[in-house]
Amino acid sequence: MNSVLDVKSGSNDPLERVASIESVLAAAAARIDENCGLTDDVVEVMHDARIFRMLLPPALGGDALDLKTHAQVIEAIARIDGSAGWCASQGAGCAMASAFMDPAAAQRMFGQRDSVLAWGAGIQGKAVLVDGGYLVSGKWQFASGSRHATILGGHSWVFEADGETPRRHADGRRMDRTALVTKDKAHVHFNWDTMGLRGTGSDTFEFHELFVPEEDTVDRADQSALTDPSPIYKIPSSLVYAIGFAGLQIGIAQAVLDELADLAINKVPRGGASVLKDNPVFQTQLAQQHGRLRAARAYLHFTADEAYAEARNTGVLSMEGKINIRLAGTHVINEAVAVTTEGYRMAGATAIFPENPFERRLRDALSASQQVQARIDHYTTVGRHLLGHEPDSTMFI
Repeated sequence: MNSVLDVKSGSNDPLERVASIESVLAAAAARIDENCGLTDDVVEVMHDARIFRMLLPPALGGDALDLKTHAQVIEAIARIDGSAGWCASQGAGCAMASAFMDPAAAQRMFGQRDSVLAWGAGIQGKAVLVDGGYLVSGKWQFASGSRHATILGGHSWVFEADGETPRRHADGRRMDRTALVTKDKAHVHFNWDTMGLRGTGSDTFEFHELFVPEEDTVDRADQSALTDPSPIYKIPSSLVYAIGFAGLQIGIAQAVLDELADLAINKVPRGGASVLKDNPVFQTQLAQQHGRLRAARAYLHFTADEAYAEARNTGVLSMEGKINIRLAGTHVINEAVAVTTEGYRMAGATAIFPENPFERRLRDALSASQQVQARIDHYTTVGRHLLGHEPDSTMFI
């Protein structure tokens, strides 16, 4: 693990840095939800702890964390607040793009303490080749963290200068690039108002025929453009997201179980003879959910370590390694959501009131489970591979 000493937190350990800001995150949870974005005080302490720099290259003051530590960091943040954990995971995956950029451009974009990249979901833009770069147009949704971001990224299909002919790779695949622009160059629609993960500020942004220099664009899958040797950049960002968002769901579920234990000390269910703490049925259920979550966490960490070791030792992640991450990410996300849901039910009527933590945790978990990383049809992709069929590789790049 590469790391740069953080002056404010006084620690090289990213988990210690998370612990150093826990009280601020916890105190702001309700305001984050109401704000539909991270509050200024939360963003400030996250910058103090270099949360948004954990997957940046060391040359940019980043940590280039290993995959398991990344999962642990996101879990630790999500255990405090789901929206903050989501923004940390999303921001980390976006920051990986810096390792595929021209170093001078990367320094210009990511060199400042408060640099954060947010981008929209999917290839929704059009980049037309012109001298020195591209004219880029598009509208991108779900740009998580856009309210505190300094840079926005638009994934775009590349077209020849005529604006009509798609540019293709040598193997015939359509070419795409991500255009990175400072936020002031885009029109942001502040339209994020959802059931859960309300504090992620995942707004929509757009720009039209904006000139973007070649060096401010990136192909996140082009290993030949890589400027940093850290193993994390050998792993496709889509799979780093899978690990991060699995860690997020574990963090939310663990918080629910912790809060259940606190609730059990004093709550006497209607018609019950004793507090939940002394109820054998509750004791059994709580133990079962702890076992389920610990198994999911162990599976995730084992897979992350295995994949990272392969990337470090061989310089590449095989299809088998990619499949293993896809299976672990999908399975752990859905297992953790099930634990959160069961924990909510175990809390009884207490869980339905917003002044208690259970309903917000459930909203966050269910909203996060709607994202592409949790798709059940990922199991089909994995199953095809296990049976010798060609898997759908689009989710591995």
